[in-house]
Amino acid sequence: MKTSDFDYHLPESSIAQTPAEPRDSSRLLVLNRGSGKIEHRFFRDVKLFLRPGDLLILNQTRVIPARIFAKKESGGKVELLLLRKRDDLTWESLVGGKGLRVGKSVFVEVQNKKIQVEILEILEGSERLIKFSEPIEPYFSKIGNVPLPPYIHEKLTDPERYQTVFAKETGSAAAPTAGLHFTPELLNEIKNMGVKIGLVTLHVGLDTFAPVNEENPEEHKIHTEWCELTQETADLINETKRNGGRVIAVGTTSVRTLETVGNRDSGIGDESQLPTPNSQISPFIGPTSIYILPGYQFKVVDAMITNFHLPKSTLIMLVSAFTGREKILETYETAIKEGYRFYSFGDAMFIV
Repeated sequence: MKTSDFDYHLPESSIAQTPAEPRDSSRLLVLNRGSGKIEHRFFRDVKLFLRPGDLLILNQTRVIPARIFAKKESGGKVELLLLRKRDDLTWESLVGGKGLRVGKSVFVEVQNKKIQVEILEILEGSERLIKFSEPIEPYFSKIGNVPLPPYIHEKLTDPERYQTVFAKETGSAAAPTAGLHFTPELLNEIKNMGVKIGLVTLHVGLDTFAPVNEENPEEHKIHTEWCELTQETADLINETKRNGGRVIAVGTTSVRTLETVGNRDSGIGDESQLPTPNSQISPFIGPTSIYILPGYQFKVVDAMITNFHLPKSTLIMLVSAFTGREKILETYETAIKEGYRFYSFGDAMFIV
């Protein structure tokens, strides 16, 4: 297996620069893994492919408006992109600007005062551990900007369009984009059909956009993210499995959360211990660095809704593990020819 096996050519014009309006007017490609059959729909039609007894798992994380502009004492601008919160004052952050060594400080201006930002430690690459002189989160609405992916070049007029309608737990540097297609009305229709909704939280890091540069994807160091699956959601999963329903993950972040828990509850790394209808999923809170490559046997996820992913990314590897590499690449080729829009603001796939 080589990283180049997951490469494909995507015309620049296929990369969505703005979200569909309304949300559920985006397109939906439905792929049957068994037969290879493809159907072309709109996202609002997703309910036609759900049935009573199914469980839809949504990631309720909310994107932090984590792009902040600071100044040096000399007046020079410094861009901060907050990645992970260590405590109320301390954050892991990308820091743009020269000469910012350990011990140096910059400041953020807000409400006629200056909040000092000290560089505590150099981490990997441009990442730094920084400390604010007071908690910065209360000022996000005044000074924070939502960080958009690097391939989106148009300004977002409404920052809420890069949040899901069910976003609740603040902590992500990027949106769980498969969830962007749902409207409150569509979710209500789905619930009224007898489909249950379960919530997980996985705070998405910017590493989600990182390409795999190693020739052998197994040598790639996967990023670590924080996730939570509650007792309530665990009970819903167990009930669904017992009753023969499907657990449908909305987005690769939901997949990673569910499979992290599935691995732990079946014996981590022991692929022989696949869940049975009597298996029990239990709550989980903590870090995950699960890396799903072809050959992986899924323990919890029966179907998934996902966007179209970057070439040679860990996410196209994940959907290839679920569907088959050749089938995914063939489907992507079809999607390009049919004019589907790719990446964060693009269209969706429902893989059943």
